Formats: sequence, C-alpha cells, structure tokens
Amino acid sequence: MTKPDISAPAGKQEVSVTSIFDTHRERVWKRWTEPKQFPCWWGLKDFTSPFAKIDLRGGGGYPSNMRGPDGKEYGDTGTYEEIIEPQRIVYTDSFADEYGNLVPATYYEMRSDQPVEMAIEVTLDDIVGKARLPLEQCGILEGKMIEQARSGWDQSFDKLAEGLR
Repeated sequence: MTKPDISAPAGKQEVSVTSIFDTHRERVWKRWTEPKQFPCWWGLKDFTSPFAKIDLRGGGGYPSNMRGPDGKEYGDTGTYEEIIEPQRIVYTDSFADEYGNLVPATYYEMRSDQPVEMAIEVTLDDIVGKARLPLEQCGILEGKMIEQARSGWDQSFDKLAEGLR
C-alpha cells in the first residue's frame, strides 16, 4: 500500500502531538479502535462521546460525536486510508451532522474557510514498557485553530491516559 500524503496544503498547517502512556501499545490500540472503548476518551475534557462506530479497514469509516457540557453535539467522520495493526492508522477527518453526513465548519458556527477534510496519522511504538503515540494532523488553518487543535488532542490524550490506569 502506498503511504498517503498527509502534508499540509498551502495556507494550512500541521499539528504534531506526542504522548507517552504507561502501558503497552496494544492496550492503546484497543482504546483507539474498539467502538465501546473509543467513546470513553474521545473529546475535550468536559465532553462525552455518546456515539462511535468504527469500521477499521482501508476504506472503512468512523462516524462519532462529542457532547459538550451544554448538551450541544458535534459530529465527525472520516475514512481509514491505512491500517497496520497495532502500530499505524492514517485517516481523513471531517465535521459531520447527526447522521454522519459531511458538513462545513459553519454548521457548528466555526470559520467558513476551515477545510472540509483533514488528514491524521497516528503511530504507536513500544518503548520499554510504555506506548509512545505521535500524532500528526494536517490541513488546519493557521493561527488560533492550531492551538485549539493541539489543546483538543492534549485533552483527549489526558482522558485516554486516565482510562488506561
């Protein structure tokens, strides 16, 4: 399989986040790829994830959503481009409505120039009894969106680490 191009398009940036988890990578892989475990950590600090469906195969999809403390829900979806168990996932990421249909960022009252689709690459490495997870997200708008994306991943990974204890 050819490695998908996850480089950032012109005017867009890449966010890189790396986390270390106190467990082996197979446990982290399961939390990321199993529909019953994914909602336990997905989303911002005070958000829940009431729905996730995962079709973990090249060309498969993953509709999911997050619910904020105010009850507002945010959907997202994408397509898995590359799966190498238990070490690598490359997928697209887009906003979605409550039915899993792609929607522009304006659907959630965000900037109209936000890209419809971004690319995400997740790698899992075992390092002396721990799992190292570098993540790259490409296609984010320059400026404030970069820090918001980084903060969002950090919050999700904090919840993931808590669930692995």
